Amino acid sequence: MTSPENKQSAPIQHDMAECGWSAARELEFADLRAQGLEPGLIAVSYGNLGTAWTAAGSVPFSAAGRLRLEQKQVRSGLPAVGDWVALRNPGNSGSCAWLVQEILPRRSAFWRKMAGTANRAQVVAANMDIIFVVTSLNRDFSARRLERYLALAGESGAQPVIVLTKSDLAGEEEAGYLEEATALDATTPVHSVSVITGNGLAELDSYLKPGVVVALLGSSGVGKSTLINYWLGEERLRVNEIRNDERGRHTTTHRELIRLAGGALVIDTPGMREVTLMDHREGLQEAFDDVVGLAAQCRFNDCRHENEPDCAVKLAISEDRLDEERLEHYLELRKEVQAAEDKKVQMQRRIQSGARKAPRGG
Repeated sequence: MTSPENKQSAPIQHDMAECGWSAARELEFADLRAQGLEPGLIAVSYGNLGTAWTAAGSVPFSAAGRLRLEQKQVRSGLPAVGDWVALRNPGNSGSCAWLVQEILPRRSAFWRKMAGTANRAQVVAANMDIIFVVTSLNRDFSARRLERYLALAGESGAQPVIVLTKSDLAGEEEAGYLEEATALDATTPVHSVSVITGNGLAELDSYLKPGVVVALLGSSGVGKSTLINYWLGEERLRVNEIRNDERGRHTTTHRELIRLAGGALVIDTPGMREVTLMDHREGLQEAFDDVVGLAAQCRFNDCRHENEPDCAVKLAISEDRLDEERLEHYLELRKEVQAAEDKKVQMQRRIQSGARKAPRGG
């Protein structure tokens, strides 16, 4: 494995300033500190349990009951990796777990639909500066799947970067994959890399500056853990070989914050079996800004881009300025987002209706 200079894993000392705790956050935290609470950074999450970094070191945490109740709402109220939280030290209470009382305001968040639910969301990672959307350069490469990830990343508030791994396996097809990925969004950087040959790794290293938080997102087996092991300079994360059908096995089963020797923080996430959009309308518009821009030029505001007159989108397709398959995928995802929004409205109406019917206490 190629290993850069000075990339040995550093012991986590939990210097809160080095982890991103600022004077501005300390000022905002004054009232909470006056209540006996201490700041912490969520490093490992298993839902309502996990590990937080504090000035006292790594401590186990448990989410307060109020936060667990919020999990039952449309968006999860549980702490996510990357969250800054207000913790209560158990002291002599007999409990070893610190209690998360508050989640501090997030400046960015990546979330997805919770498995087995109709319209509940789970925050995967919070307070990232950059999202590496990772996919491998093999037969499982899919521009359509990348579009879904970009729609999710665009909603997060972080800067998306497309990372195409295993370029050593792509052969003559690498140029075609790069062209497809680059065509998705002119504002999103695209990097082709290989840990085996070292191709493109220096460009990725340039993002890993002290205090910068980077989340890695992608399907199983695309090389996220391999990249993190490369940055650490050791095989800390388990890596499974890709299956014969070139689809990866799941290796990461939880979300974890990892501090690199250079001071950057990396969030490793489990591979996603399904990339489902919920109310990600803003992210969808960012990922398909070319289609949205053309649609604004159509004669009718509600143009469906089918047989309507003066449709700027259909004109662009006829003049080879827009790929028809890209339009079809945009329309498909827009329906998916609209359906999720409709379900959300229906759920809110049911909640409000139930509240009106609930008997008043006497």
